[in-house]
Amino acid sequence: MMTSKAMKPRQATAIPQFTSKDYSSFFLAGALCATITHGAMTPIDVVKTRIQIDPAYKKLNMLTGTRYVIATEGPRALLTGFGPTALGYLIQGGAKFAGYEYWKKKAVESVGDPEAAVKYRTAIYLGSASIAEFFADIFLTPLEATRIRLVSDRTYATGLVTGFTRLAREGGMRELYAGFVPILCKQIPYAIGQFTVNEFCHEIAFRSMSEETRRTLSGTSKFTIQLGSGIIAGFAAAILSHPADTLLSQINKGHGPKGSMPHRLAVLAREAGFRGLFAGLGPRMIMTAGLVSGQFILYGAIKEALGAPPGIEIHKETSAVV
Repeated sequence: MMTSKAMKPRQATAIPQFTSKDYSSFFLAGALCATITHGAMTPIDVVKTRIQIDPAYKKLNMLTGTRYVIATEGPRALLTGFGPTALGYLIQGGAKFAGYEYWKKKAVESVGDPEAAVKYRTAIYLGSASIAEFFADIFLTPLEATRIRLVSDRTYATGLVTGFTRLAREGGMRELYAGFVPILCKQIPYAIGQFTVNEFCHEIAFRSMSEETRRTLSGTSKFTIQLGSGIIAGFAAAILSHPADTLLSQINKGHGPKGSMPHRLAVLAREAGFRGLFAGLGPRMIMTAGLVSGQFILYGAIKEALGAPPGIEIHKETSAVV
């Protein structure tokens, strides 16, 4: 006969003391998972960017846009910007994932221990993701600017080195970092959706399980939870960050008036309107769901292969079990 009883309070958990080797493993795992997934998504990103900024693509969807690129420029055009994408997200991914682990640990330490941190977990997730993304974007912005120039102007340069060199020579630091504010507006909501929603999806999945069930989960069950959580987090990340993603493409294309960045963004947003700001959202949701779920699956697998410890968990547990 089944009976209900209150779950015993979880035992006090010590905060793990990650070493420099652990953080190196976090960085390497984040770097590899980000560059592999973003590199694989280059064709989708090419079409998405064209839909956002090229009038010839405005009425096209992902499928017809892909066909149009192949028909007018050949299949190789779908890999435009692969170099800066792979390198940019190699550095950014490492800094973001390792940074999230670092700032999450610091936040937990600031409130005492993992049990006390459960009450503040939403703020911890949001803050850790935002701070980690801010520093990661310092490395990403110049390479993202180069990628968008290569994708939006087929005659701009032949690849990463020539494109980056031309942009630096002609525009200097000002042009390399022209998109820093909009990229923060894009990437910080993206990171919030990615990490926070993923954490809560895992929490919801685990709430329905006893401690024993969770400890004995099969590899297939773990993979299913990771995949489902990553897909939902990817949808959230895409929706939250898409307006800024559209404006970033416009800024790096050279569109908009002169003046301060907030003024340029405000004018471009008014010109685009609500519908224009969300142009290309469908393809991007598909791309981001694949990116985020793939990253979390790879990140966990690579960390395990490197012998790195798990991150700090501050999920809220159920109050009763059956």
